[in-house]
Amino acid sequence: MITLSSLTTYGASFMIKIRLQVLALITCGVLLLSPAPFIWGEDIAPVISTVEQIQDDFSNLRCSNKDRPAAVRELLEKMGAPAEAVSVEKLGSVENIVIRQTGMTAETIIIGAHYDLAALGCGAVDNWSGIVAMAHLYRSIRTLPLQKSVLFVAFGKEELGLIGSKAMVQAIPKAEVSRYCAMINIDSFGLALPFALKNASSPRLVALAEETAAAMKIPFNTVPIYNADADSSPFVAKKIPAVTLSGLTSNWQSILHTTNDQKTKVNPTSVYLGYRLALTMWYKLDQATCEAYR
Repeated sequence: MITLSSLTTYGASFMIKIRLQVLALITCGVLLLSPAPFIWGEDIAPVISTVEQIQDDFSNLRCSNKDRPAAVRELLEKMGAPAEAVSVEKLGSVENIVIRQTGMTAETIIIGAHYDLAALGCGAVDNWSGIVAMAHLYRSIRTLPLQKSVLFVAFGKEELGLIGSKAMVQAIPKAEVSRYCAMINIDSFGLALPFALKNASSPRLVALAEETAAAMKIPFNTVPIYNADADSSPFVAKKIPAVTLSGLTSNWQSILHTTNDQKTKVNPTSVYLGYRLALTMWYKLDQATCEAYR
């Protein structure tokens, strides 16, 4: 996230609440460690990652922007991506890392997370957590039959003003906007239960997130952080439905964009829940019409 400032009173109280909830659930040892409800067809068996697998992908955290693109490639290849399938799209001054899974139609769902980090810290929460969740989504989705194509994008230069996502959106010809059905952005997990960043998200996708979380029995809400922004915003502005999912607590300002943003701050169960929520949302989007959430 960029331009981080103070939370609204509502947002702060909710984040305190979800921090207490996640701690209580982890203490009880019941935080969705068994399979959550999915609506898969009879012949569909997705590969579901574990909390331990997600935690392992923080072990070799790269703490500099120059090393992040290679780390993203390595992680995607670890998840089963052929090396030749991972491409770099250079758009102006930014490089986005992209991998496409082709579906039965040209209609497309985008799943994104930014790979760059702020000047201070290792960017474990903001936003290696999002890259790890996105990579595991790729692992789960890549072998499934798809109605719609899926574009996995690791955005560059988010911290400098959403440059990677803005460049991607600007490169979409006006005539092709209608085939982009939805965008799920994953930004800054590891501290608490999932929420949707209200001011950077489309109302109908926020509603989908709420409905999906309720079905999966994940405590969930929407939080406005009006002085923050995320890579979903350029898509919303382009009339492409988009949502940012995050997992922060009320003390996020003491971690994000500081030297405290280290892998020791990441609770892998928070990242796992973001991954599981996004995976089920993706499936619902894949089965719906492209216009369903506009």
